[in-house]
Amino acid sequence: QVQLVESGGGLVQPGVSLRLSCAASGFTFSSCIMSWYRQPPGKARVFVAVISSSGGSTGYADSVKGRFTISRDNAKNTVYLQMDNLKPEDKAVYYCHNTVVWGQGTQVTVSS
Repeated sequence: QVQLVESGGGLVQPGVSLRLSCAASGFTFSSCIMSWYRQPPGKARVFVAVISSSGGSTGYADSVKGRFTISRDNAKNTVYLQMDNLKPEDKAVYYCHNTVVWGQGTQVTVSS
């Protein structure tokens, strides 16, 4: 079945970096646009970043532009989210999405 499994979250201090991974299975990954969303505590889930099927085009929410980078490895069926210069307001559960299915999410907490 279609499955998305996120990993790489954790508790970090402000200013450091994390890389999230999302391993995909059960569908033709290389044909799909992939996205990352996040849901802060007590708030709605919001868009973070998107990448085209080939990886040639990307897009970002204004709140993360210049700090986060989305990428993908179609040979490994994996999409990544490199998060640099993390801020306390980046605290959220981060979800991977293929326009149909959601992963289970991975928690990112930024606190000193």
